[in-house]
Amino acid sequence: MSDPPEPVLPGAPGVPEAMTPARLPVPAGPGRLLVLAVVFVCAACGLVYELELVALATYLVGDSVTQASVVLSVMVFAMGVGALLAKRLRCRAAVGFGAIEAGLALVGGCSAMALYACFAWFGQSRSALVGFSLAIGILIGAEVPLLMTLIQRVRRQDAGGAVADLFAADYVGALVGGLAFPFLLLPSFGQLTGALLTGGVNAVAGGVLVLWLFRRDLSGRARWALSAANALVLALLAAGMVLAPPFERAARQAVYGSSARVAVQTGIQEVVMTGGTGAGAGAGRGRKGSGGPLALYLDGRLRVSAENEFRYHEALVHPAMAGGPHRRVLVLGGGDGLAVREILHHRSVRSVTVVELDPGVLRLARTDPGLSRLNHRSLGDPRVHVVTADAFDWLRQQGLRGRRPAPYDVIVSDLPDPGIAACTKLYSQEFYGLAARLLAPDGRLVVHAGPPVERARLYWTVESTLRSVGLATVPYRLSGRPAGFSGGPDRTVDAAPPVDAEVPAARPAAGRDRYWGFVLAARHPPRFGLAPDAPPPAGLSHEELQAGRRGEARDRMPGLPASTLMHPRYLD
Repeated sequence: MSDPPEPVLPGAPGVPEAMTPARLPVPAGPGRLLVLAVVFVCAACGLVYELELVALATYLVGDSVTQASVVLSVMVFAMGVGALLAKRLRCRAAVGFGAIEAGLALVGGCSAMALYACFAWFGQSRSALVGFSLAIGILIGAEVPLLMTLIQRVRRQDAGGAVADLFAADYVGALVGGLAFPFLLLPSFGQLTGALLTGGVNAVAGGVLVLWLFRRDLSGRARWALSAANALVLALLAAGMVLAPPFERAARQAVYGSSARVAVQTGIQEVVMTGGTGAGAGAGRGRKGSGGPLALYLDGRLRVSAENEFRYHEALVHPAMAGGPHRRVLVLGGGDGLAVREILHHRSVRSVTVVELDPGVLRLARTDPGLSRLNHRSLGDPRVHVVTADAFDWLRQQGLRGRRPAPYDVIVSDLPDPGIAACTKLYSQEFYGLAARLLAPDGRLVVHAGPPVERARLYWTVESTLRSVGLATVPYRLSGRPAGFSGGPDRTVDAAPPVDAEVPAARPAAGRDRYWGFVLAARHPPRFGLAPDAPPPAGLSHEELQAGRRGEARDRMPGLPASTLMHPRYLD
């Protein structure tokens, strides 16, 4: 029969700190609950840092799938590295945990501000994103081994039970953090202040655990050093919260220039508007007022430039209107009112329905002096009915109603680029199938399909997807797309492509060496041209339209598969 093990005495010589019971100011039961509460808070803060990196990288760089994959994979790898490195700190778990939490609070809390600064002043943030993901992951990974050591020093129990308690608190905390980020922190405080506030909570939780509960484990020098470190971290985070508004204004000015006059977070996206304040500044057709030409940015991507938006919207709307009757028109997207402006030029139009997701864009289109002047106050026309809804969900609801809705003669899809991950469902086979159900027998559907030269595969995938729902297509393009216009999943500037030279209007000129791509579709091969019942377009000619159609006919990429909800091809 073996002898029972000798009891471990606190402070016994040669015994590692990790094996000695902690000398707590409270009984073991409340002490253990406090450790688990700190585990809960730290897990919530860690997940907020993770979600904040994903959200900010998606906004700054684009392509949410890629950014989420980069952040999550790097962070999980780094957590494993951090767990291994933490083994060396177990002999002084309280000091190690206090130092790690102070560092994590500072790095995680300042990560959003640092990423935005890199993007605004250095033009890119990918390297910083990977660096912060790595650093935050290492610090988060080091937490669990040290917390396991600390909770066992409060009251020893079998390893399985301790792991179960620790991970239960960790997972519940992650749930709370994951829900708090989109529903509380982001709408109430925004990206920058929300991250800084989370860092402050993280620092307080770590400080309370180490400097109060485990204070007897600390030497006087260690206690002073950790107190000073936590005070410095909290002071820096508080200063960051005070300076966040002027910092954001300075960064926005670095990105958009000094003419940015509207910057709102609508809950759907960030909307920034520059120029358009002087007489005629928002009127397009190349006219400039004292405020310069109006430009509208959605999540950092240029969507409207008053200098040449009329070419885009004329090319989008007028060929579809020319193919037959156009009494009833449906616009998917187009909350800026500019496509509606072109539609209302046709005298026989009786009804226009606009389905726009973002009420903030609609509000600006109605009330902003520059944008409302540019769209000729089209959304206030009595023939126009505006619906605030997701275009996919709205189309689906039309098919679920008891009675079949009246068909539309023309459907205009004025949506962002298909290469943006959040928009791929709006360019899917299912989406076009739903839209085709609402078309009249001789109705036409026109789609903005992305840049046809710079990203030809993406453009022809849109065309192939339209044909997959039984529609005949006429692809065409128009020069004049600004370099910054949304032409892909991120904000990189593409190289200038070759241009058509069949007509003078298509030859290279300043701002006219890039293309918008469109696809006109119908159940039968649609007629292509300009309608006789509308004033001649100011920036578009029949010859230029035909040249754009011939250019796309030459460059066709056959055999591409359709994009579906389950297999989006635009991200290949």
